[in-house]
Amino acid sequence: MSVMTTLDDPKVLPDLYPQSRVGPRPGTGTRRFSLFGPVAIDTVLVLLAGLLAYRLRFPMTTLADLWDTLLHHTGVHRSAYLDFLFLYIALYVLAGLSQNLYKVSLTRSHFHEAVLVVRSVVIATLLGTACVYMTGNRTISRLAVAFIAALSIPALTLWRMFHRRLQKKRLAKGIGVRHILIIGAGRIGLLFADHLGQHPEWGYAVQGFLDSYQTDDPRVLGSISDLRRVVREKFIDEIFISIPSKREIVKSIVFDACQMGICVNVIPDLYDGIAWRKPVEMLGEFAVRVIHREPIPEPELFVKRLMDIVGSAFGLLVLSPLFAGLSLAIKLDSAGPVFYRANRVGRKARTFRCLKFRTMVANADVIKEELRHLNEREGPFFKITEDPRISRVGKFLRKYSLDELPQLWNVLRGEMSLVGPRPHPVDDYKQYKLEHLRRLDVTPGITCLWQILARGDPSFDRALALDTQYIENWSFLLDLQILLKTIPSLIRGTGA
Repeated sequence: MSVMTTLDDPKVLPDLYPQSRVGPRPGTGTRRFSLFGPVAIDTVLVLLAGLLAYRLRFPMTTLADLWDTLLHHTGVHRSAYLDFLFLYIALYVLAGLSQNLYKVSLTRSHFHEAVLVVRSVVIATLLGTACVYMTGNRTISRLAVAFIAALSIPALTLWRMFHRRLQKKRLAKGIGVRHILIIGAGRIGLLFADHLGQHPEWGYAVQGFLDSYQTDDPRVLGSISDLRRVVREKFIDEIFISIPSKREIVKSIVFDACQMGICVNVIPDLYDGIAWRKPVEMLGEFAVRVIHREPIPEPELFVKRLMDIVGSAFGLLVLSPLFAGLSLAIKLDSAGPVFYRANRVGRKARTFRCLKFRTMVANADVIKEELRHLNEREGPFFKITEDPRISRVGKFLRKYSLDELPQLWNVLRGEMSLVGPRPHPVDDYKQYKLEHLRRLDVTPGITCLWQILARGDPSFDRALALDTQYIENWSFLLDLQILLKTIPSLIRGTGA
């Protein structure tokens, strides 16, 4: 049964894919194996370096001439050069792959990365020159080829330095940090944790240990049997196993982690074959054997984020006159600010300031606790049909979900996505049970399955089931379906 069919029948969705394992999670990714973005940027930089190199070699040629050649294949010399340039770009990317240039690692120094760039450029230049000689083409200037190499090296090196600095700034703010759980609080496990703690720029945050033996270390979160609970409570991304000879325990951990979609690493052993021929990586001074790594659909996640950026920026620009009109209506209707800023719980329980048009009286949060006994929703939801805090304009805004429009700014900032589970207030989050934390594995969104299929359903379990189905069966096409089905839902005015 397709997801599209399910969207038309809300009764079917919770029974979809009953045996599906945890799949790729939208809003997540892996730093060390991202490929799509760096290759695209390298391609653009080498292309620009090639065009500039031709301009330096033949000053009488303009960039407009090159563009005309690219579109219409005019000019024998320029056409042959552009063909060579595209070959050169392909050779550089292949050389970069062979040099592990795209296997991004924050533990690698700037100098080491610059050396890899130089090697890749030299390999591409030598192979490209060899191709020119083998084909007997005399129209391609050797000096222009040298210019390509000379311009590419600093451009490629500088953007990588900028990208690494940007990554480290993001990590310092807690963005993109991977939560680590270490199995075994023995000597190796403690040394490994201290080693990671000395290098926060690597982007690993040790959440604690699991150890079946009694220990006074407060960082020990439980025994190995508590694995599933701790993984959910601490939003673990990777597990590092430091117990050297507990083969049956290690195999059990690997099995459970694979079911939960968690990356598993061992420091290191073969463990009755499960680590046989698995890659060994150096994490600083420690050798780590990668047992399992959850596949991440990097291109789809890149497109999802690109859609968020373009969609939110376009929406803020186009809807700016509507924003102005609604702001005036809110000000004339009741006292208080135009926008309502409230802490919401996002991915991995990180809080952020969610932006909405104010639809209630100014002191609505204070009154909320006095009205909690009137709550009509089940679980950590709070909803009253005739909420006395809502203003006259607020009722109109909520009916057509216009109060949510300022959240496009949160999407542009990366705190939210266009599609994803709705973010809950902090006080509602504090009432979560362990199984509810699954919905915080991904970036929250403006719209979701619950909003188009069960917005009037008071059951939190129903909403959780829909969020879980979205997370475990996510695809870019599913996001598009949800966005398209949200539009008629807004027009009908089904909000409250």
